[in-house]
Amino acid sequence: QVQLVESGGGLVQPGGSLRLSCAASGFIFNSYAMSWYRQLPGKERELVARINSVGRTTNTADSVKGRFTISRDNDKNTLYLQMDSLIPGDTGVYYCRAWVNGRDYWGQGTQVSVSS
Repeated sequence: QVQLVESGGGLVQPGGSLRLSCAASGFIFNSYAMSWYRQLPGKERELVARINSVGRTTNTADSVKGRFTISRDNDKNTLYLQMDSLIPGDTGVYYCRAWVNGRDYWGQGTQVSVSS
């Protein structure tokens, strides 16, 4: 079955960096676009970034553009989110998402906390 497992979250000071990973299994990873979403406290889940199946096309939310970079390694079946220049407003739970064969799959999420 499809599984998405995020890792790499944690506590970081403002201006710091984190790299999130999402290990995917149960489907042909290199055939599907992948996305990162986040849910900030008290807000609805929102799209952070999306990448196509071969990693050549990406889209990033305006709120993180220039600070966050989405990438993927199709040999390792892993999706990444490099987060730089983090601010307290980035604090929340980050999820990877895949839409596979008409079904919507989400990971369990990883907590990112930005605080001094």
